[in-house]
Amino acid sequence: MEAVILILGLLVVAFVALGIYVSVKIIRAASRGVDRTITQARRAVEDTTLRAKSYGQVGVVGELAQLRLSLRTSMRATQEALQTGVTEDASLSESLGLFQRLSVHGRELDDELKMLEREPDKKTVSSLLPGLKKRTGEITRSADSLRWAARDRARQFADDDLATLNEQIDVEAGALRHWTTEEPVPGVPGVQDRTGAPGAPGNARWQGQGQGNGQPGDAGIAEAITAADPRQRTTYPWQKSARPETTN
Repeated sequence: MEAVILILGLLVVAFVALGIYVSVKIIRAASRGVDRTITQARRAVEDTTLRAKSYGQVGVVGELAQLRLSLRTSMRATQEALQTGVTEDASLSESLGLFQRLSVHGRELDDELKMLEREPDKKTVSSLLPGLKKRTGEITRSADSLRWAARDRARQFADDDLATLNEQIDVEAGALRHWTTEEPVPGVPGVQDRTGAPGAPGNARWQGQGQGNGQPGDAGIAEAITAADPRQRTTYPWQKSARPETTN
C-alpha cells in the first residue's frame, strides 16, 4: 500500500513539474512573439520617419536620413535572403557568417548616423559626410554582393533542375509514343504491321484459341459471346486498362 501511495505521489509531482515546464515554454514563446511584434512595429515607424526626413528635409539631416535608410534597406534584404536560402542550401551558412560580421559594422554605422542626426553642430557633421557616405557605400555594396550571389546560385540550381526535368520528360514522351517506331504493313498506307509473321504473338493467340475443336477462331467467338456483363464490372468508369508494353 505504501508503494502504491509513493508511486501516485511521484506521478502527481511529475505531472505538476510537466505542467510548470509547459506553462513556462508557452509564456516564453508568447513573450518572444510580443517582442518580435514590438520590434517590427518600431522598425516600421523608424523607417517611415527616415523616409519622411530624406524626402522632406534638405541639408545634413536629410542626407543622414538617406544614408541610414539605404543602409538599413540593403542589410535587411540581405539578411532575409540568406536566412531563407540557408534552409535549402547549407553552403550559404558561410555567407551568413560573413554577413553577421558585416552586420556589426552596419550597426555601428547606423548608431553613429543616428547620433549625428541630433548633433547641433551641423558644420562639423557636414565635414564628416564624405567619409560616412564612403563607409555606407562599402557596407551596402558588400551586402548587395552577398544577396545577389545567393539569388544567382538559387536560380542556377533551378535552371539545372528544369533542364534535367525537361530531358526526362522528353525520354518519357518518346517511350509513350513507341508505336511510331513500328514498321507499316507493306502495301497498306497508314496501317502498322501488328500481327507480323505466322509465328507472331498475335497469330499464335488466334491459333491457340482454335486448337480446342479444330475450328480456328471459334474460341474467340465464344469468348466474345460469353463476355462479362459491363454492368457488373467492379472498376470505375474513369479507370483505363493498362496498355501493353512492346518488346522491340
